[in-house]
Amino acid sequence: MTDIAMIEAARGRLSGHARRTPLLSSSFLDDIAGRRIFVKPECLQQTGSFKFRGAWSAISYLPADVRAKGVIAFSSGNHAQGVALAARMHGIPAVIIMPADAPRIKIENTRAYGAEVVLYDRAREDRDEIGRQLSSERGLTLIKPFDEPLVIAGQGTAGLEIAEQAAEEGITQASVLVPTGGGGFISGISLALEARAPGFTVHPCEPEGFDDVTRSLASGTIQKNATQSGSLCDAIVTPQPGTITFPIMSRLCGPGIVVTEDEALHAVALAFNRLKIVVEPGGAVALAAALFHGESLGETVIAVCSGGNIDPDVFRLALDRFAA
Repeated sequence: MTDIAMIEAARGRLSGHARRTPLLSSSFLDDIAGRRIFVKPECLQQTGSFKFRGAWSAISYLPADVRAKGVIAFSSGNHAQGVALAARMHGIPAVIIMPADAPRIKIENTRAYGAEVVLYDRAREDRDEIGRQLSSERGLTLIKPFDEPLVIAGQGTAGLEIAEQAAEEGITQASVLVPTGGGGFISGISLALEARAPGFTVHPCEPEGFDDVTRSLASGTIQKNATQSGSLCDAIVTPQPGTITFPIMSRLCGPGIVVTEDEALHAVALAFNRLKIVVEPGGAVALAAALFHGESLGETVIAVCSGGNIDPDVFRLALDRFAA
């Protein structure tokens, strides 16, 4: 299981490769939320998403002879790009299995990073079977998107940065809000903050209709989403929490916060207009929760914006609907 030593080791391997993203603030956002809001923009990370951290952590840990054969991953976009770039930087092949209805920009970016993209119909084809066949034929190592200790350790490096940056701001207590799909990102952040900023409480944030983590934490058992598609917040839509991540979230996280699609789009527009950053809807759900659902939170909130790989039409929709 991932622990703080693994997270620190991942940070060492990531040094010189991942970006130390800043902690941003805006008095405009403070006024909307009625409290202090800080934003950790992982949309500025390599490939436009925190996913690069976990991908590099896992790939860099592989024995050289195993790594040289290449890696394979399943992803609708952000994990795909993280694995593709990390693989290219290591000089190894990468095969990414992506749903054919994934956002076009994410498919194109994954190919541009040098990966071989294999598209499948998620309604009629079994991605696991496709993956098993390719892995067997080529000797590829699977890099899981969230339910993998080394990936969780890489994502936890963002939590180390949050703890350090908050200390620089004199923050000793805060609610930390994290966009959550399968739970790898929030698990890593929670483990890092448990060790380095124990006065912080971490909350998962999800879009309405795809709130499996919120429901799972409330019930104490893993709950599934009824569907895996149909949300503009596609980056954080997963079937259910992971078997590794759910116990971590159960132990370390506070209640989940669920936002509407319109609130996520509003947060996209506000992030651009007030912070000058580009965030995709799934990556903006924590900011939306901070701005529009902060009644039960403390005086200081740190919202993580987890990704910025937004389709241009969706970005225009957000800006048109919520003009400054």
